[in-house]
Amino acid sequence: MSKRAVLEVIALDVEDAVAAQAGGADRLELITDMAADGLTPPVATFVAIRAAVDIPLRVMLRLEDGFAARETDRLVAVARELRAAGAEEFVLGFLDAAGGVDLGAVERVVDELAGSGCRWTFHRAIDHAADRDALRKQLDGVPGLDTYLTAGSSAGVDDGLPTLLAEAARRGEPGYEQRILVGGGLRLDHVPGLLAGGIDAFHIGGAARPGGWGERVSAAAVEEWRGALDGG
Repeated sequence: MSKRAVLEVIALDVEDAVAAQAGGADRLELITDMAADGLTPPVATFVAIRAAVDIPLRVMLRLEDGFAARETDRLVAVARELRAAGAEEFVLGFLDAAGGVDLGAVERVVDELAGSGCRWTFHRAIDHAADRDALRKQLDGVPGLDTYLTAGSSAGVDDGLPTLLAEAARRGEPGYEQRILVGGGLRLDHVPGLLAGGIDAFHIGGAARPGGWGERVSAAAVEEWRGALDGG
């Protein structure tokens, strides 16, 4: 089995997805509305991307800006629609008003996915939590959770590096079995130290678009990241 680091790229549409795969992405995170930090894409977008590429797709389950789950019934319905369309991997994460994990909302959505054995990422809501360690331990054992997308800090990777490396060193402890997927202000110069610290998964969005979010994913930019992760 390959030991190479995972490179996940944000894709908004088919063109993004095709370019990311061509550049060497291992997986895509599918979203819409980056102005709201990424919301659930239309089912039709998922279907079109699934037909265009053959790498894994993780679909965002988030209906509005922020980390509250105000419409849990609707979230469950959207998850059901995506599952019916063939989605098998997801991204989600909800906090309550006190900054703790909204375990009830998470479990309701995951219940819709767990029977199908779907895997999912808890996204950067962890970086806005009142207590990261408590959140991890509350989520320990929730079916399908295999990844935390995190910068280590709400301010981004520059500020979060010590936390990322400390959490990586705890891999295997209760609440810390999941893979750390680093994203949020991630730059190429962060990569060597993160790799050396045992982190093996990286998530890019704007870094895959040298022209900014108004431009498509650049296969060449993704290829540069692929080379850096592979030690090239």
